[in-house]
Amino acid sequence: MVSTDPLLIHNDRPVRAGDRQDWLGLAGDAGALAIAETAQRHDGALLLITPGMVEAEALRRGLRFFGVDDIELMPDWEVLPYDIFSPHQDITSERLRALHRLPRKTQGVVIVPAATLMQRIAPPAFLEGTVIRLATGQSLNLESMRTSLQASGYRCVSEVLEHGEFAVRGAILDLYPMGAEAPYRIDLFDDEIDTIRRFDPETQRSIDRLESVELLPAHEFPTDEAGIRHFRREYRARFEGDPTTSPIYQSVSDGHIPNGIEAYLPLFFDSTATLFDYLPASTLAMRVGSVDDQLEAEWSQIGERYEQRRHDRERPLLTPDELYLSPDTVREGLNQRAQVTLPMDTDRGAARGRDRVLSAQALPDLHSAPGDETGIASLQAFIERFDGAVLLTAETAGRREAFRERLQAAGLQPREVGDWSTFVAEQPALALTAAPLDRGFCLPEAGLAVVPESALLGERAEQRRRRQHSPDRDPDAIIRDLTDLSIGAPVVHEQHGIGRYQGLQTLAVDGVQTEFLTLEYSGGDKLYVPVASLHLISRYTGADDDAAPVHRLGSGQWEKARKRAAQKARDVAAELLDIYARREAQQGEPHIVPADDYAHFAAQFPFEETPDQQTAIHAVLQDLQQSRPMDRVVCGDVGFGKTEVAMRAAFAGIQSGRQVAVLVPTTLLCQQHYQNFIDRFADWPVRIEQLSRFQSAKEQARTLEALNEGKVDVVIGTHKLLQQSVRFKRLGLMIIDEEHRFGVRQKEALKRLRANVDVLTLTATPIPRTLNMSLAGLRDLSIIATPPARRLAVKTFVNEWDDTTVREACLRELHRGGQVYFLHNDVESIQRAAETLGELLPEARVGIAHGQMPERDLERVMLDFYHQRFNILVCSTIIESGIDVPTANTIIINRADRLGLAQLHQLRGRVGRSHHRAYAYLIAPPRRSQTADAVKRLDAIASLEDLGIGFALASHDLEIRGAGELLGEGQSGQIHEVGFNLYSDLLDRAVQSLKAGKEPALEAPLEQSADVELHIPALLPEDYLPDVHTRLVMYKRIANAANGEALRELQVEMIDRFGLLPEPARNLLEIARIRQQVQAMGISRFEVGPGGGIVQFGASPQVDAGALVRLVQEQPAVYRLEGQERLRFKRETETAQARIELVDWLLQSMAMKEAA
Repeated sequence: MVSTDPLLIHNDRPVRAGDRQDWLGLAGDAGALAIAETAQRHDGALLLITPGMVEAEALRRGLRFFGVDDIELMPDWEVLPYDIFSPHQDITSERLRALHRLPRKTQGVVIVPAATLMQRIAPPAFLEGTVIRLATGQSLNLESMRTSLQASGYRCVSEVLEHGEFAVRGAILDLYPMGAEAPYRIDLFDDEIDTIRRFDPETQRSIDRLESVELLPAHEFPTDEAGIRHFRREYRARFEGDPTTSPIYQSVSDGHIPNGIEAYLPLFFDSTATLFDYLPASTLAMRVGSVDDQLEAEWSQIGERYEQRRHDRERPLLTPDELYLSPDTVREGLNQRAQVTLPMDTDRGAARGRDRVLSAQALPDLHSAPGDETGIASLQAFIERFDGAVLLTAETAGRREAFRERLQAAGLQPREVGDWSTFVAEQPALALTAAPLDRGFCLPEAGLAVVPESALLGERAEQRRRRQHSPDRDPDAIIRDLTDLSIGAPVVHEQHGIGRYQGLQTLAVDGVQTEFLTLEYSGGDKLYVPVASLHLISRYTGADDDAAPVHRLGSGQWEKARKRAAQKARDVAAELLDIYARREAQQGEPHIVPADDYAHFAAQFPFEETPDQQTAIHAVLQDLQQSRPMDRVVCGDVGFGKTEVAMRAAFAGIQSGRQVAVLVPTTLLCQQHYQNFIDRFADWPVRIEQLSRFQSAKEQARTLEALNEGKVDVVIGTHKLLQQSVRFKRLGLMIIDEEHRFGVRQKEALKRLRANVDVLTLTATPIPRTLNMSLAGLRDLSIIATPPARRLAVKTFVNEWDDTTVREACLRELHRGGQVYFLHNDVESIQRAAETLGELLPEARVGIAHGQMPERDLERVMLDFYHQRFNILVCSTIIESGIDVPTANTIIINRADRLGLAQLHQLRGRVGRSHHRAYAYLIAPPRRSQTADAVKRLDAIASLEDLGIGFALASHDLEIRGAGELLGEGQSGQIHEVGFNLYSDLLDRAVQSLKAGKEPALEAPLEQSADVELHIPALLPEDYLPDVHTRLVMYKRIANAANGEALRELQVEMIDRFGLLPEPARNLLEIARIRQQVQAMGISRFEVGPGGGIVQFGASPQVDAGALVRLVQEQPAVYRLEGQERLRFKRETETAQARIELVDWLLQSMAMKEAA
C-alpha cells in the first residue's frame, strides 16, 4: 500500500460553509494522524483550535511526525486579560508573521489556542498598508526611513539584539524586523541600497546576502502620528473625566508605548477584526479536544478580572465585548465555515447525522503485570494477537536503543524505520522508531498499530532539546572588559593606582584631536589616559565599589601597595608551585582516544557546538592525553552544554578501557544524568549503571559487584559512590557535577582520589575558593559563556511580600499554560505556605516537594509536576539541581535575603529553559531590616539579568566576601589594596618566574609598555560610533589585541558593523600595529612629528646595531645617536600616511635580520 492512500479519512469531508462533522473514535494519537491526512487532501488550509498552548505544541510535534511540514502556530500573548505587562517582542513577532501569511495561505495548517481566537485584533488592511519592502538597488533616504521605523514602533538602539530594534551608523542601517529569523544589515551607497545582509545578533557579524526583505510593523497597532491622534480621540470619546490623569493616555500622547497597551487596542482603529477575517474562505476549521469548555473558562476569567479592575480611574477599562469575542460569537464564526470537531470523549457512539465513526481504537492496557520479569509480556501477547504491522516508538534515540535491548532480551527483533511514511509503505511486522507520541492507537482495518514506550512504562520525564547557536565571546573579557563600567566606578591603572572612572573626553593636544579616558584620583587630581593605552586599565574587583581605596597621584603610595602585594604573591606562588609540582610529579596513564571513533561519537551530537564548548572539549581531551592527572573545572551557566563536555570526556575514558564515575548531589539529578548518558551512548556497546537511594539493596549489590569485576563502564551516583564499599576495577575518570553542593567531608574523600585519577568538575557558579584556585593556575578553568539560541534572560524583580503581586505572578504563568516554582526554604512551615497559596489561588493545583520526604514520594511529585498534573510546586532548595521542567517559567523565592548568591543564581536558572520569557520574583523583607550583605546580594542578582553571567556573579561574590582566603593564607588585605585582577597578574608572573628558576622582579612593571606618538588624529570619531559604551569596548579591544592578525580581524569586524573606517580610526589601528612591533623590538618610546622624531631604546633592545651605525654614518645630517639609548632624526612628513610609512621604513631598517 502506498503511503498516499488514506488510512483513516475515507469518508466525505465537510467542504461547504456551514457543513459540520464530529469525528468519533480517534483514540490516542490517531487524532493527529487524521488531521495530517486531512491536511494532505483538503483543498485549502486547516485552522486547528486547541484548548491551550501545551496542546498546541503537542499537536505540532505529532503532525510533524505524520508528515506535515507547513505549520504556523499563532501563539497566545502569555499575559493575563487587562494585564499591566505587554507580551514579549518575540511573541509579537511570531504573531505578526502568522497574521501576515494567513490571507495567502492555501495549504498547510494553522494552530491557534482558544484564547488567541477570542482576541479582537487589527484589521488585515493595517498589516497590508504598513509592510515596507526593501530591495537592493532601491533608493532609500535614511532620515525618512528612521522616522517611518520609529513611527511603526521600532526602537532606535546602539546595537541591535532583539526583534523591533534598529540602529543607524553612517551609511549602515541595522534592523531586526518582526517575524524575521535574524536581523538585517542594509548598506547604502549614497542613497541607494547597495547590499542587504543577514547578521548574527550575538557577534554582530554578517552571515549571508539577500536581494529583498519585508519589514512588518513593530506592534499589532499603529504607532505613527495618525495612530496616536486616533487613539487620543477615541480615548476622550470613550472615557469620562480628565484624560491627562491617566498614565496610559499621557504615555501614548508623548509617543511612548506603555506596558499593557494591548488592553486598549480597539482605540487605535475605527473597527477591529478577528482571526476569521484573515482566513481564506476555503479554510476548514477543526476543534481539537475540550475547546468549548476552555472558551467558557477564558470568558469567565476575563469577566472576573474586568470586575476587579474596572474602578481604577487611572486605568479605565474597555468592556470584555470590545476586546474579546464571547464564546457564542466564536462558535458563530466557526459555524460559518466547514467544520470538524474531534471531541475529548472518543468512545461516544454515533447518535447524530453529523457523527462519523473512524476506525481507530485505543490500545489495550499494556502495563507490566506483577511477576512479569521482562516487563513486556503484555506487549508480546498484544503483538501475537494483532493481525498486522506494529510500530513501537520511543521519545529519543537513547530510549529507542534501551527499548530495543529489552525487546531483544525477550526474543523480539524489531526493524528500525526512519519515519512514518516508510513504516506505512513497507509495513514490517514489528518496527521501531523515535517519535514524540504519548498514547498510540490501533487501526484494525488498515492492519496497523502504534505503541509508544510510555504505554508500557508509565511516564518518564523527557528532555526536549533546543538548537544551540554560536556567538563568539572571550570569557576573559567578562572580567577584564570595561563593558559594564559606570561613571564613578573604581578602575586600576597599572602605573598610577586606583582611581574613579569619569567618562570619555575628546581633547586637542598640539592641534590634534585625541580621545582620553578620564580618571579622578584622591584630592581631585585628574589623569587623562589616551585611548591607545587602555591596555593599562582594568576593572577593580576585590571589595565593594564604595570601599575601594583611591590613591593620590605621585605620592608613592601605589608603588608601596604594589610591592607589598607582589611580595605576598611571591610567597603564595612558592606554595602553589610546591603543590603543583607534587601534582605534576604524579604519573598517571594517558588516555588514548581513537580518532575515527571519537569523530563518529562527536557527529552524533544533535547541536552545533558553541565556540566556548568547543574550546572546553578540546582542553579536556588535551588534559586526558597527558600523563599527569587532570584537574579541570568547567564553569558554564545552567543549560549551556556542560553535560556534553562530560560525555566526550567519558567517551575518551571508556575507549581507553577505564571506568568512569559521575558524582551528582541528588537522586533526581542522578536519574536525569543516567537517562542522558543512556541516550547519548545509545549506539555504543557501553554499560551504564546508577547507584542511589532510588534502587533496591539487591540492585545496588549487583551494580557494586559488576563495578568491582570491571563489567560496568560508567556509574552515575550520589555520594554513595564515595563509600568504602565501592570498589572499582580500573577507575580512570571522575566527573563531579555541581561541585558547590558537596560538603567538606565528601570533598576530602575526593581529594584523596585526585592524586591519581583524572577529575573533571562541572559547575554553574564556582564558589570563590575554586575560582581563586583556578585563576591562580592551580586547577585549570574552562568557561562556557555562550547561551543557546532563543534563551531569553530571566526578568528579575525584588519585592516585599504582597498578596496581589504573588497572585498576579502565578496567574500570568498559569494563563500561558506554564508552571510555577514557589520556593519556601523552611520545611517546618512549608505546609502552611502551600495552604496560603491555595487560598490565594483557588484555581491552581498545588504540590509540595522537600528533601525530608521519602525518596519515592519525591520522585513521584517531581514526575507529576513534569507532566503538569499540578501547576504550582511549593518546594525547598531541593529543586536547585532537579530535573528540567521546560514549562516552568516563573519562580517565586520567599525570603530570598537568606540565600547565598550562588544559590540564588542556581535557583533562577531553573526557569527560562525554553523560549518563553521567564520571571523570577525575589521576596524579601524591607531593605532596612536586611543585612548589608543580603542587600548587596539581591542588588547583584537583580542587576545581572543577562545569560552566561554565572561567572561574573562569582566575581561579584569575590567582591562581596572580600576575595576570600587564597590557600588559607590571609590575602584579602593585598587583594583589597591592588584589586583582584592585578593581584592575579602578579601571582601569575611570580609563578612563571619561579617555574623558570628565577626570582621574580618585584619592582618591575607588569608589562613593558611602549609609547608611540605620531601627532596625528587617532580615535573613533563620535559621528562614526556614537555610543560611548561601544566606543569604550572597541578602544579596549584594540589596545588589548595580541598581534597583527587580531587587529586585522577587528578591522574587518568594524567595517562590517559600523561602515568604512574614517581616517582617524585607520590611524588608531595603525598606531596599535606599530606599538606591537615596537614593543617586540624592546623600544620604549617612538615619537614622530612634522619635522622628525626620536626613538628611545629599552634596557635590552632587539635591534640590528650594525644597521643603526650605518644609518648614522651614511646620513649624519639626518640621524644622530644620543648615548646608548636614543636615536634622533630629522625628516619632514606632512601627512599621516607619510608619517606611518616613515615609521615602518625605520623599523624595518633597524630590525634584526634573520640568520640566513
